[in-house]
Amino acid sequence: MKRSNLTAAEKEKILAELHRDLAARQTGYRERALKIMPHICARCGRAFEGKRLKELTVHHRDHNHDNNPPDGSNWELLCIYCHDHEHDKGSIAGFFDVSSIEKEKTDAARIANPFAALDSMLKPKS
Repeated sequence: MKRSNLTAAEKEKILAELHRDLAARQTGYRERALKIMPHICARCGRAFEGKRLKELTVHHRDHNHDNNPPDGSNWELLCIYCHDHEHDKGSIAGFFDVSSIEKEKTDAARIANPFAALDSMLKPKS
C-alpha cells in the first residue's frame, strides 16, 4: 500500500480531529473517575499505574450507565476480574433455590448434632 504525502493543511486537520476526540474521551465518566479516585481496585485492593491502568474499569453501583453524577458517587473503580465477578453475581443470584438449601441445613441439624448433649456431659456429677 502506497502512502500519500499529506499537505500541511491535511495534517493540521487530522491533528485537530485527534485533539477533539481526546477531549471528548476525557470528559467521559471513565476519565473523570480516574481523575477523582485513587487508581486502586475497590474490591481486591490492587493498585494500577502505567500500562496496567487499562485493567481498571468503572463500575456503576446502581448498574445505570446513564447515572454519572459529577462527584462520582455512583462509581467505583474495579479491576477487570472483580468487575466481571460483580456482574456474574447478579446472573447466578437466582440459580440456587434458597428454600431447599435452608431445608437441607435444618434436616442435617436434626439428624446429627455432635454438640447436642455436650452441656449435660460438662455438668459435674453429684
